[in-house]
Amino acid sequence: MRWDGQKDGADRQQALPGLPGLVRSVRTPDFADVVFHEVNAKSVLNKVPGGGLPFGWTVNPYRGCTHGCTYCLTGDTPVLLADGRTKPIADLAVGEEVFGTREGRFVVTRVRAHWKTSKPAYRLTLGDGTQVVAGGDHRFLTDEGWQHLTPGRCDDFEERPHLVKGARLVGTGRFAAPPAQGEEYRSGYLWGAVRGGLPSHPDVLARVRGFAGGRVPRENELVRWPSEPGEEWSKGFLAGLFDARGSATGGELVLSSSDSAVFDAAVLALTRLGVSHVVEVRGVRIVGGLAERLRFLHLVCPVIPRGAAIEGMAVPVTPGLAVVSVESLGVTRTLYDITTGTGDFVANGLVSHNCFARNTHTYLDLDAGRDFDTQVVVKVNAVEVLRAQLRSKRWRREHVAMGTNTDPYQRAEGRYRLMPGIIRALADSGTPFSILTKGTVLSRDVPLLAEAAASVPVGIGVSLALLDRELQSGLEPGTPSPQARLELVRRVRAAGLPCGVFVAPVLPKLTDSEERLDALLASIAEAGATGVTVLPLHLRPGAREWFARWLVRERPDLVDDYRALYSRGSYVDARYRRWLTARLRPLLERHGLDARGKRDAVGVPGDDEGVWPEGSLPSSTPPAPVVQDQLTLL
Repeated sequence: MRWDGQKDGADRQQALPGLPGLVRSVRTPDFADVVFHEVNAKSVLNKVPGGGLPFGWTVNPYRGCTHGCTYCLTGDTPVLLADGRTKPIADLAVGEEVFGTREGRFVVTRVRAHWKTSKPAYRLTLGDGTQVVAGGDHRFLTDEGWQHLTPGRCDDFEERPHLVKGARLVGTGRFAAPPAQGEEYRSGYLWGAVRGGLPSHPDVLARVRGFAGGRVPRENELVRWPSEPGEEWSKGFLAGLFDARGSATGGELVLSSSDSAVFDAAVLALTRLGVSHVVEVRGVRIVGGLAERLRFLHLVCPVIPRGAAIEGMAVPVTPGLAVVSVESLGVTRTLYDITTGTGDFVANGLVSHNCFARNTHTYLDLDAGRDFDTQVVVKVNAVEVLRAQLRSKRWRREHVAMGTNTDPYQRAEGRYRLMPGIIRALADSGTPFSILTKGTVLSRDVPLLAEAAASVPVGIGVSLALLDRELQSGLEPGTPSPQARLELVRRVRAAGLPCGVFVAPVLPKLTDSEERLDALLASIAEAGATGVTVLPLHLRPGAREWFARWLVRERPDLVDDYRALYSRGSYVDARYRRWLTARLRPLLERHGLDARGKRDAVGVPGDDEGVWPEGSLPSSTPPAPVVQDQLTLL
């Protein structure tokens, strides 16, 4: 390989001088159209954000772009924080907790990346008056699945789903503007907090002192009620009373007070602000669903976090959130977006899509298709940095996974040879690890892996979707043939190492016939795999657009079928999953792949996910589900 001597030049996208730690960008004739960006990384051992995976750490010596979305919102768009408050998207920071969704309910997730760009802007207006300004590619969740703000013809099965008049969005609707916290608000807050029974909460005491000039007023100083309290005083009063005597049990918001004057003032303030409520024996309860509870919290702005009133609540489908119009503003605006662990967030009450795992490439404006294949970042100092991180006294020798984002045994590993040093570093430190790969370059390191397995638990997983070489080369260009991957399984097993196989993805109407599945499972069993997990095609944003273009080009006869099968999102229709389960069970039994009394661990597709196949995780790791949203390789 004519690699050494290559250097930065003027070829298109060859050098990326803005990439942190960039040493050089390299082209070589052996990798047509591929640019390798060699960097000195500051960190190689990285914490896996979020939960749901059987490992907490990962090492990725190579990084490809997973999504290159052009979503984005204007900087003043309020985003729902995990504490129940809101913050403009422009002001968010990496690491902050916000609300996303999972299985139709609000869950707390963390901001993993934050960026801005310039795009033509469009205004979305809904029936309840909610407005959001966003880029045309931005997606919102509707009662019929994710839809782009504007039409397009190249991103999703000929014409991508987009918002039309009358389409119903999912969420609570527009957030109330927070109070200005001027003199009237501050006065009302002091009345509510002190007369309500001042709590010992440090944040409440700090706000009281700040509003009262550094001291805490006595209750007998606040006996002459305002004769005509205004809206701002009422907001402050309700915030103070809620901080003093409010509760958010089971999602319900209740204010209470044994002081009849305080209680009556609370009812009048709620009425004045138009907040829906009912008077009960135990207090005043906010009614009207999650949207009204959020409106109350945002309108009055208590200091004590109330995220518990939101977490776990079902995401509502509100009749008022029907599209009235989508209009171009005719200008290019600075727009912002974030990456979260759930792949979405709540923007001005609307469930809004964002890109998953965007951290490494998207700030370079690379895309999910061609750039993922042609712009490869290589951490050339990975071994040295990893050894230093593993020597830290804080390192607890937790399971480290490799290959869950980009393949550590892609073809470039034949040149850079980073994995042998990484394997030795992990084994020498007593750290269990696993590898998931499509790359047969792993064969080179089988003796080293066997040596490592003598001192630490090791798991190996191989991804193998089909046997048809022609179909495979079209869908996975540049990857080893199915026959080469089966031989890899044999070599791994011959060395005494475990090897689980992911039959992933099964492609509806392409690779799901009984004959194809039977032949594939027979070959895997013959190769000696220790376990198998079968997963149907999962079309998350990024992969969906790429696959749609391939399908339109290669199999236009199947476009309508796929549009129906994936009409509601990334997962294939539940009826198809049940059908595939029924087809697979006798085949798995026939080839002994459901043996050892572990039918559940085989990973026959369920409603959402299978489990990691036996052998793909270190023996010290308990069985765990495969969260496909977080595994790019699958």
